[in-house]
This record gives sequence, C-alpha cells and structure tokens, in this order.
Amino acid sequence: MKRTSGLGFIFITILIDVLGIGLLIPILPDFIAHLTHESLNASSQHYGVLLAIYGGMQFLFSPMLGMLSDRFGRRPVLLFSMLFTGIDYVIMALAPTLLWLYVGRTLSGISGGSFTAASAYIADVSPPEKRAQNFGIIGAAFGIGFIIGPAIGGVLAQWGTRLPFWAAAILCLVNFLYGWLILPESLKPENRRAFHLSQANPWGALRILNKFPLVWGLTGTYIASNLAGQFLGSTWVLFVMTRFGWDTRATGISLAVFGGVALVYQLWIAKWLLPIWGEKRTILISLAVGVVECTAYAFSTQGWMIYVIMILGGAGFLSMQATQGLLSRQVGEDQQGALQGALTSLASLTGIFGPIISTSLFATFTLPGARVYFPGAAFLAAALLNVASIGLTLRAVLRMRAKT
Repeated sequence: MKRTSGLGFIFITILIDVLGIGLLIPILPDFIAHLTHESLNASSQHYGVLLAIYGGMQFLFSPMLGMLSDRFGRRPVLLFSMLFTGIDYVIMALAPTLLWLYVGRTLSGISGGSFTAASAYIADVSPPEKRAQNFGIIGAAFGIGFIIGPAIGGVLAQWGTRLPFWAAAILCLVNFLYGWLILPESLKPENRRAFHLSQANPWGALRILNKFPLVWGLTGTYIASNLAGQFLGSTWVLFVMTRFGWDTRATGISLAVFGGVALVYQLWIAKWLLPIWGEKRTILISLAVGVVECTAYAFSTQGWMIYVIMILGGAGFLSMQATQGLLSRQVGEDQQGALQGALTSLASLTGIFGPIISTSLFATFTLPGARVYFPGAAFLAAALLNVASIGLTLRAVLRMRAKT
C-alpha cells in the first residue's frame, strides 16, 4: 500500500466521522433545552456535563484501544469505534428524556478510539520527517467536516431537532461500511507487540510517557492547550447565540467558516511554515497567536469581528499537529498506538473538566443578576491557558537541551 493511498483512506474515514459530529453542534443546546423544558442559559450546564461524560469515557478507555491497535492493528479498532458511534446517534435520535442522551454519550465515549487509531495509522504510513505535516490531515478533516456538517445540521434542524441525529447515525454507519470494505491495515505484523492489561489504563499510559523525557516534558503543554480548545469549543455556540443573537443557521455558518480556516492552515499553509519554523518554534508561535485570538474573541462586540479574528488567527491551529509530529518521532514504530492512546486519554481528561468549567463560567457571567455580564469569560480563560502552555513548552525544551 502506498503512503499517499493510506493517508487518503484515513482522511475519508475521519471526515465522515467529523461530519456526524458537526451536524449536531448547532442544535444540541436547543435540543437539551427542549428535553429539560429550561432556558438556553439554564440548560447550558447539562450541555457541559454531556460533553464531560464523553471525555471521561475516552480518558478511561483510549489507552486500552491504543494498545489493542498495537496488538491487533488499527483497522479493527477503527471499525469498532465507527459502529458504536453510529449506535450512539440512533439512541440520541430516539431520546425521550435527557437520560437517554447520557447513555448514548457514555457508549460513544467508551468506543471513541477512532482518532487514537487514526493518529497511529498516520504515523504508520508516514516517514518521521513528514509526520507533523501529515497530522494536519486530521485537522483538515475536521475543517471540511465543520464546513459542511454544521451548515447541514442547522438546515436539517428546521424540519425537526431529531433529524440531524439520524443524519449523523447514517454517516457513521456508512463510514463503518466504507472501512469494512475498503480500509486496509497499516500496522505490519513485525511491528505489533503484546497487549499488557496493566498498561491499558490512563495510569499505565502515563508510565509509558515517562520513559521519554521530551514526551513527558510536553504533557503539560498538551493538557493546557487542549483545555483551552475545550473552553473555546464548548462555549462557542452559547457565546454567539447570546452575544450576537444568532440562530442555528448563523451559528452553523460561523462553524463552517471556522472549519474552512482550519483546513487552509493545517493542510496547505502548514506545509510551507513547518519546514521554515521547525516543530518546536511552530508550537510556540502558534500558542502565542492563540493568546491574541482567544482574547479578541472574548471582547468582540460585533458578529463580523468573529470572522476577521478567525482569518488573522489561523496560525493558532498549527500547535497541535506540530506537537503530535514532534512526540511521534520520540517513540518506536511498535508504540505509536500506545503513544496516541495516552495522548487521546490526556486530551479526554481535558474533555471532562473543560466543558464543565467553561459552561459554568458562561452561566455565571450571563445568568440574570450576574454582577458582571461577560459572555466571553471562557474565551479569556482559554487565552490564559495558552500563556501557560508557552511557559511549559519553553521549560521542556530548555530542560531537554540542558540534558543533551
């Protein structure tokens, strides 16, 4: 199998998966408010808890799925994830009460290893010096998915709030069939390793990371920058609806543009900037841009400002792929699944606390009677987390230089 062919397969796989997610983003807060018979502000914490449950299950189970992919290959883990994600959307589409949403998100979080296996797949078929660029494929799939998905979700919601869930379920099941019939295996038999249950948990995964000094040193950066992303993503819909009075259609368009900017930067501009800046410098510059970008979002007063900030702050998207590329070059071919499982677990840890903290910040500063009305509080907190990420990255790099 040619490398470009393998990357094309995984790009389509992730894209269809992301399309299912993108369909639901504009309508999920309103759907929760409908089930709970509460206002959008009052139901925002339920929205945060649902996101946190998904993150919690990924935190617990991603290391196991990553190590299973090191043992049995990436393909079966991807197929398992696709199937159960489709079942999750069917459960949510049929949900008569909020409890059903919790059940669906729990199942989806347990099986949410598609991005773990996909990242390991990319490492399998990419030469080490090209991994940072090729990890941009994940961001590009997210970009296209968020261009098409939210726009379609906003339109479908006009014919019923449950219709986007059915559309997402169909996409995931089509993704499953695509993977079953077409997706080849990427992990060679000689690069597979034994499965150890003692390591197939978040704590065992952290012990694996501790074996690699630079990897361990950058875990703080990875956690802080992911937490900033959680703050941004968890409150985006709530922010634009409250601050600018946007409906689901306008919200979906904003997410589509957001995805388009991410696509351009991660798929094309990264190929030009990464060789010039290098991975370490790209991480630092991207985080610095993120500080300015999140602060600007927080204090924006007109809807058109959002789009200007997106375009000018697009370099902020490059930090994660540069970090993944740098980290993947620190471990052997037989441990890529374990590494990506550990990273997904850490990212999922932020998915537990990020939505709860950010939506609580949003509710605190927007509910009637709030001492200070500031819908952008979570965005400002994200800017501070990016500042912390810069400090943690500098410390890790300087320590590594001192040792070598």
